[in-house]
Amino acid sequence: MTSIKLFEAKQVRSVWNEEEQKWYFSVQDVVEVLTDSQDVKQYVKKMRSRDPEMNANWGTICTPVEMTAADGKRRKVQASPAEGVLRIIQSIPSPKAEPFKRWLAKVGAERLEEIENPEVAAQRARELYKAKGYPEGWIERRMRSIAIREELTDEWDVHGVREQIEYAILTAEISKATFGLTPSEYKRLKGLKSQNLRDHMTDLELIFSMLSEASTTEIVRTQHPQGFDKNKVAAREGGKIAGNARKELEAKTGKKVVTSSNYLPALNVKALEKTGKIDD
Repeated sequence: MTSIKLFEAKQVRSVWNEEEQKWYFSVQDVVEVLTDSQDVKQYVKKMRSRDPEMNANWGTICTPVEMTAADGKRRKVQASPAEGVLRIIQSIPSPKAEPFKRWLAKVGAERLEEIENPEVAAQRARELYKAKGYPEGWIERRMRSIAIREELTDEWDVHGVREQIEYAILTAEISKATFGLTPSEYKRLKGLKSQNLRDHMTDLELIFSMLSEASTTEIVRTQHPQGFDKNKVAAREGGKIAGNARKELEAKTGKKVVTSSNYLPALNVKALEKTGKIDD
């Protein structure tokens, strides 16, 4: 998947990495947009010499990715995901880069505040969802789903599930048993890429997602499965409870719960700007 992002009418090439679920952006294009340099390669070379730490980690920050050049041919160029791009921006002494630097400082300060007071994080999340145009009822259900998810991951941690990949596999088991789809399959159905799947679920999808994870949490609490393999069985059982309820509802109503509907329409830009957040 490839795309062209526009910044002040200038192109920034990007490629979607399906395996990593990340966008990779052309470093050359980003630097050119923020500096108006006539020799971007030379600018990057000088920028790296000014920042020894970034230069030492350049191979980690950037990676060769094939993109379409101005002549229409495909070539490998230095590219980086959002985290790497923001790191590069920190080393650009340009007025155009200042808004991004101020935003990074603001986000960092907010994160520290949220660590000290988790309620602040919840309130900011509500404000952001509201700015994006989500209904109040949906927002409350989404916030509740976040709390239920945290309860489940806490139980997994206590019962011997440690690695991030294990969390992802268990989540996929629950989703498959509940909806008949893994999260990656579900995202494709809804036409999503880097977006959070649950941010694009309907009310019913959220409700059955919460039921599946709450059921799994209760099974883990009462049966005390230890380790990944036993928790995998519990994940399937919890998902099956919600899956059976979904099927029963579908049989009664004649309507499918799983849908391609999403919340991808244009955002309320002015309201979103007030939150100080940057989104896809």
